Amino acid sequence: MYSKDTIYIIGDSKTASNNPIMQQFNAFFIGLVVDRTSHLIVDADCSATISLTSSFVKQLFVGHSVLDLDTVVNEINTRYFGSSQKALIVAFKNAQIKYKQIIES
Repeated sequence: MYSKDTIYIIGDSKTASNNPIMQQFNAFFIGLVVDRTSHLIVDADCSATISLTSSFVKQLFVGHSVLDLDTVVNEINTRYFGSSQKALIVAFKNAQIKYKQIIES
C-alpha cells in the first residue's frame, strides 16, 4: 500500500483529563506516513472517539510537508475546533521532532 520510501511516525501529547480521548486512550496520538524523499505526509490518523474526527484530521495533514510547521499549525488553528486542538498541534510538533531525528541519522 505504501512505497518503500515511506516511514511511519507517531506524535503524542496530553489533553484535558475530561476529554473522552484521554479517558479512552490516556493520551492523544497522531500517526503519520511520510515519504522521506519529498517529506510529504501521505496518510494520517489520530486517536479519536469519533470517526469523523479521524477523517477530518487526515485531510488537515495529507499533502503537506512534515517539515512545514507553520502551514500545518495554521490549518489546525483555522479549521479544527475540537477540544483537542492544542493536543493535535503538540502531537504534530512531537512527530516532526522524531522525523527530523530519523532523517538526520
